[in-house]
Amino acid sequence: MTVRLGTNPIAWSNDDLPELGGETPLETCLAEARLAGFDGIELGNKFPREAAACADVLRPHGLALVSGWYGAELRFRSVADEIAAMQPHLELLATMGCPVMVFAEVGGSVQGMRGTPVADRPVMTDSEWRDYPAKIAAVADHMAKRGVRLAYHHHMGTAIEKAHEIDRLMQATPDSVGLLYDTGHLTFAGDDPAAVAGRWAGRIVHVHAKDVRSDVMRRALAERWSFLDAVIAGVFTVPGDGCVDFERALAPVARAGYAGWWIVEAEQDPARAEPLKYARMGHAHLTATAERLGVAITH
Repeated sequence: MTVRLGTNPIAWSNDDLPELGGETPLETCLAEARLAGFDGIELGNKFPREAAACADVLRPHGLALVSGWYGAELRFRSVADEIAAMQPHLELLATMGCPVMVFAEVGGSVQGMRGTPVADRPVMTDSEWRDYPAKIAAVADHMAKRGVRLAYHHHMGTAIEKAHEIDRLMQATPDSVGLLYDTGHLTFAGDDPAAVAGRWAGRIVHVHAKDVRSDVMRRALAERWSFLDAVIAGVFTVPGDGCVDFERALAPVARAGYAGWWIVEAEQDPARAEPLKYARMGHAHLTATAERLGVAITH
């Protein structure tokens, strides 16, 4: 199997808390992502949202656009309304040749609420679960017509955060609903990333490689911090700088023949975690992990 290595601009400029790295120019982010060795990058809040302009800013750095976050409210919207809301984002990704869309259900989410403990996240009722799988499958089918796979992002503070919720979603949906596998969010949620990957490797269409500082995580959970306060305190970091065993976590993905992007996506305060230094650290650790797993990295 072969993979490509990419990154996310959230290490340079945070989307959920724009004051983190707010002064950092997009050009700095792109130049340093390339210096760190990455071939692709996901969207961030400083990117142009018109395809030609986006291509113009990426081209000098030799970076591909890999994907971009979309926060859905399908819990509360009809399929038609969700498709209408996502259409500009879908068209941008499709025009740029992105293979997947990072799709997260944020209806009722607390991940952007600094005063709300992440533990107070929404939980879907059984009646919602009866309707939701068919709705998300319909959205995935619409996306597939534009050549973009839905990569469902389980995320702290949202209604689908834990392994048993991922299992429920995957069991109730067709293969058109792909899974974004995020090692950091699963670890923070108290679950074993490798176990989830072992069950659903065949559905994984995108990988976010994120490490976790276990001491910060334990405090965040014990003291009922918000998601954003945990991020500011440094709960996440790049592969190789925390408690996640990436060889074990990525082994099921490798065995399944995954051929896509591994994305270093670790939101930190850039004033405390110098982005280029950490980007290089993450790239080096994933490169070494790929070698140990017999995975070829292509460019």
